[in-house]
Amino acid sequence: MTLPGHARNGPLPDAIYIMSTPERFEFRGDDGLSIACVKWGDGRHVRGVVQIAHGLGEHIGRYAELAQTLADAKFVVYGNDHRGHGLTAKPPNSFGDFGPGGFDQLVEDMISLRVIAKNEHPDKPYILLGHSLGSFAAQQFVLDHSHSIDGLALSGSGALDGLARLAQSLAPGEDLMKLMNAGFEPARTSSDWLSRDNAEVDAFINDPLCFPSLKPESMQSFLGAFPRLADPREIRKIRDDLPVYILSGGDDPVGQRLEGVRVLIDRYRSAGLASIAHDFYSGGRHEVLHEINRRDVITNLLVWLSGILERSS
Repeated sequence: MTLPGHARNGPLPDAIYIMSTPERFEFRGDDGLSIACVKWGDGRHVRGVVQIAHGLGEHIGRYAELAQTLADAKFVVYGNDHRGHGLTAKPPNSFGDFGPGGFDQLVEDMISLRVIAKNEHPDKPYILLGHSLGSFAAQQFVLDHSHSIDGLALSGSGALDGLARLAQSLAPGEDLMKLMNAGFEPARTSSDWLSRDNAEVDAFINDPLCFPSLKPESMQSFLGAFPRLADPREIRKIRDDLPVYILSGGDDPVGQRLEGVRVLIDRYRSAGLASIAHDFYSGGRHEVLHEINRRDVITNLLVWLSGILERSS
């Protein structure tokens, strides 16, 4: 399959790319909290819409490179900073704090952004892309709202109950996220588990809007979502013709080095989902979209997205 603006071996010589200026906006959550959002894309000749749900301890601005690539392919891209993250976290000492509404309210914010984006582009194919924390939020999103989207992509995901069991094995006060780096010791940094690309790891560490873990109450709220995500009766609520794409690094500890990812795929297949695709990247760590082979990862994502557009046309 040849992508828009690309020859089979790379960009066309005469391809013209126009940098998309991010448009920042906010909306009020159900509890009145102001949710910081960004939109990329010039709005002309739109082929589809991608909503990105970012991961734990980061912010939507880290997806600017991916969003620009998607905008070049004529997608409009929306994303928000989750509660306790990025510019939604006010004041900064609220980093890692979902607030009283917890993880459920974070998912509700994603639903609200989907309504905004759908209203602006009502007839365009709509894809939800979740990474890490955002991928588990996306798993919960589709239990009740699979008919509102045309495709689901999960990056850095897996079986949340596996992570919950790991957390339950910890000593009191021990942080689950500190275990993520254990498989990479001796490590250069405490965040080596994110990527083999040292520059990307350093960018995360030095980003004032990034942080290593959630507040204990918010971590408990997040991990407490696992019963619904693992319940076959709940998973059967997902429409069986929803296209699902799972991309994961082979050494990602969140996906339990693919063990949890395969559990997730088996659960979806057992629930009757008939269109599940995946790409596993040997040696890849948690952030495959920021890995040393991210050009291949993003190209494969674009190929899958093009397939969604063909199905919807």
